Amino acid sequence: MSLTQTAPVPGGTAPPRAAPRSASAARLGAASGLGLGVAVTWLSLLVLIPLAAVVAQGAGGGWTGFWDAVSSPGAVAALRLTVLSSLAISAINAVMGTLIAWVLVRDNFRGRRLVEVVIDIPFALPTIVAGLVLLTLYGPTSPIGIDLLGTQRAIVFALLFVTLPFVVRTVQPVLIALDLEAEEAAASLGAGSLTSFRRIVLPVIVPAIASGTALAFARAMGEFGSVLLISGGVNRARVSSMYTYQQIQNFDYAGAAATATVLLVVSLAVIVSLDLLQRWAARRG
Repeated sequence: MSLTQTAPVPGGTAPPRAAPRSASAARLGAASGLGLGVAVTWLSLLVLIPLAAVVAQGAGGGWTGFWDAVSSPGAVAALRLTVLSSLAISAINAVMGTLIAWVLVRDNFRGRRLVEVVIDIPFALPTIVAGLVLLTLYGPTSPIGIDLLGTQRAIVFALLFVTLPFVVRTVQPVLIALDLEAEEAAASLGAGSLTSFRRIVLPVIVPAIASGTALAFARAMGEFGSVLLISGGVNRARVSSMYTYQQIQNFDYAGAAATATVLLVVSLAVIVSLDLLQRWAARRG
């Protein structure tokens, strides 16, 4: 077998070697290119173009009109209630959703299948029906004597109801796939249950918790049906989605689009922040 030598370059330096082409730099095949084109077109038709149209309509009156629409007392109060309620239920879901997922994976008890079904009910139940359920239990005719109609606590209860499954269903598969040998080794070395969870389990499930929390926050920011009835339509318990609907009813389409644009920006900011946290936790893991 013969070896081919490369002639030395004057000056004694070897010729630069061509950098290997990465898989991402390779050209897409015909089938892959077609699939990518169809996916981008479908995503554009369903998401990108409608969002761009809303943003364009909200900014159609210029910066002054946009600012006047989003800085009115009603818009500010609705946005504050929406953001604070969404952050509150996201924090609660992060803790309680992880706890419920842990119980479902690590404990074998009678009725576990029923609990699994109950958790998925908010996914299948129409949100207006969820509002009716909450109004029946926490309204003026409450059988337990708790009347939350028209209060901010009612908004939190409604949002907790509709966002319950997100953290549970994102954390549960990660816990199922988690190798128990590391926890057993830690226990054999004298580590307690809390220490094992904090040092071994939690770093693995943090990305899933962040993902589920982001989904819950996004759902809460845009929720309408479940809060429509339990809020009672009063101003102090009016979220941004209801405020936007009232603007549409008043034929203030530019103002409604401006409010929707602010909701979009806030949701994207929180989702991107949680995604960065998820990536950071995955790298450290």
